[in-house]
Parts: sequence; structure tokens; C-alpha cells
Amino acid sequence: MRRADQRRAAVVALYQEDLTGRPLAELIPRDATPFTRDLARGVVAERDGLDALIERHAVDWPLDRIAPLERNLLRVALYELLHRSDVPDEVAIDEAVEAAKELCAADAAGFVNGILGSAQRERVAAR
Repeated sequence: MRRADQRRAAVVALYQEDLTGRPLAELIPRDATPFTRDLARGVVAERDGLDALIERHAVDWPLDRIAPLERNLLRVALYELLHRSDVPDEVAIDEAVEAAKELCAADAAGFVNGILGSAQRERVAAR
């Protein structure tokens, strides 16, 4: 299974958790790969920090105004940027933007790209 598909599986589980409030363990498919499980669990563990980062870079867009699917695409990509050294920054950003193009509203890809690009530049500058 391609990593892009594994990322999307994590996003879908997190999206469902956001909407239903059900435990993530019930929402991750039984046949999910370790990569999918790590992404989803990692996002849950780091959610507060990821959300704070999203809010800092989503100027004039409080977290609750960001569509749940876009919010979870951002969370997964930011988790990869910050906590997965095996994923190049460009790949995490590109995968999130491509998923937004396919799954979200027309303007979502630009929004996702802007937030992730800003967060990535801030991260690089802080090194």
C-alpha cells in the first residue's frame, strides 16, 4: 500500500473521531499499517501542540472554523514535519496539498499549502 493511501487512512480515522467523538482505536481499520497507526496515534498524542501551530499560522481562522477534513490533513502533515524524520518536509506538504485537492473544497489546497509552508519556514528558521 502506498504511503499516500496510508496517510489518508489516518486522516479519515482522525476525521471520524472529530465528528463522532468515538475512540480512535475503534476507527482505525483492523488492517491498517503500522505507519497509519503511528500517524493517527501520534496526532492524538500531539494534538494540542499541532492545533496551536495551526492557529498561529491560520491568521484570522480559529481552529473551529477550519473544516474537519482540512484540519486533520493539517494535523497529519504537521505531525510528519515535526515528529517523523523519515518523511521529507516537501513530501509531507505535497501529500497534504494533493489530498486537499481531491477531498476538499476548491480553495482548500491553497489554504493547506499556505499554513504548512509557513509552519515549515518557521521550523527551518528556528534550527
